[in-house]
Amino acid sequence: MQSEIQTKSVGRMPSWIMPSIKFGILLTDGLLAVLCFMIAFAWRENDAFFQLNSWNWAREFSPYGVLLPFVAAIRIITFKTQDLYRLRGEFSFFDDAVKVFKAVSIGTLLMVATAFLYRGGFEFGDFSYSRLVFAADFAFAFLVFCLFRFTVRFVQILARKNSINLIPTLVVGNGREAEIVINEMQTKRELGYRVIGVVSDSRFTIDDSRFCDIPIVGTLDNLPEIVVETGASEVIITEQNVSSEVLFDVMMRCGRRKGVEFKLAPNLFDSLPRKTNVEQIGSLPMIQLFRQPLSPVSQFVKRLEDVIIALFTTIILSPLTILIAILIKLDSKGNVFYKQKRVGMDGRQFSFYKFRTMQANNDDSEHREYLKNYIAGEAENIGEETVFKLDDARVTRIGKHLRRLSLDELPQIFNVLRGEMSIVGPRPPIPYEVEEYNATQRRRLDMKPGITGLWQVSGRNRLTFDQMLTLDVFYIENWSLWLDLKIILKTIPAMIRGDGAK
Repeated sequence: MQSEIQTKSVGRMPSWIMPSIKFGILLTDGLLAVLCFMIAFAWRENDAFFQLNSWNWAREFSPYGVLLPFVAAIRIITFKTQDLYRLRGEFSFFDDAVKVFKAVSIGTLLMVATAFLYRGGFEFGDFSYSRLVFAADFAFAFLVFCLFRFTVRFVQILARKNSINLIPTLVVGNGREAEIVINEMQTKRELGYRVIGVVSDSRFTIDDSRFCDIPIVGTLDNLPEIVVETGASEVIITEQNVSSEVLFDVMMRCGRRKGVEFKLAPNLFDSLPRKTNVEQIGSLPMIQLFRQPLSPVSQFVKRLEDVIIALFTTIILSPLTILIAILIKLDSKGNVFYKQKRVGMDGRQFSFYKFRTMQANNDDSEHREYLKNYIAGEAENIGEETVFKLDDARVTRIGKHLRRLSLDELPQIFNVLRGEMSIVGPRPPIPYEVEEYNATQRRRLDMKPGITGLWQVSGRNRLTFDQMLTLDVFYIENWSLWLDLKIILKTIPAMIRGDGAK
């Protein structure tokens, strides 16, 4: 694959350039935010910023000066939430202006709230801030940031027209739709794409090594390897006969973990999964697949929620944790903690911690077989309840009580603090369990696994695998802070009752 490997370096900047450019833009945003705020003060109050012959703030500006770090931080955070630091792919000056307007509006409201709540650490508790200063800052900020963003975009267009830092793209398919997509990207460099190879469906016979003057680099069967070898950052699927099983398997193997984005050409709109995003590439509409199920703001909020709850729980339950550790040691030989490989978001494996509830050094073959039957819908039925966990004689005396109250899950708080798990989310599966999943069932891996979740408060071990999958997908598709709170509140009585625990 010599020809396609060579395409990796054509027109590509060193990997550190783009992060440096983004950091420069972020730093400039912070400086411009401070400058706009200071100009707004000067326009409204007609006063100096600094004392004569000194770099100290002037007395009149001091109440505003203490707000400057917040002004810069708020502007940067709100710009980040509006995705204004994204430089890849096509863009619109109008859309950028709308995003700037939203970010500046939200930022100004947050700045007003900060000013009247913070007041310089209450040093200026009796000071009355001028609302006109904030209004003027809003107007200056909107104009200045629009001008700055347009300048960045103009430079970006010039770079793209000179084939600098175009997105290396693979096109799946070698039909009419693929030809249209390739032509659109080749004739409009300002879109920011460079087609480096065509991936043919394995059912096609490749009579020539090139399609539309683009090398055919392989078939869909070895797409993950092609992505790595060519350094592709985007994959556009134009072949409508691609199996959905194959497609989602490929995306799971080389999607978010490698920063690769997948898009569907217009003839595939009928097969859209949920959680997609419509974009334009020139005159062609595209559907972006496999996006993060949560927006950047939602990810930040959920992570903040996890850290706060985990730290609070660690402090409050530390005496109970010590007591459980002592009881486990007295009850049976072996380590206090049980470590096991589990599968997290996007298929990443991590070390999962629990209090040990079974005798040490056990064989897992029976559990492997049971999980296989459970996923296939052939789990053991007891009465009218389908039991998920095996009723295992190897469980220790103290382990039975820990499992019934779900106290064996407490060490997973450390997994939460390490960012491998969340407080609320899908149940973390075992690697050999994931081996039995089909492409649809792998959707459970679209979000970080949780200590608790809908599955735990809705029947837990009495649920069939398909029912648990439905609950996990519903949670991923409908996440909200309020939903997490309701699940956490329902978890406590479920633990006390020992609902479905084994």
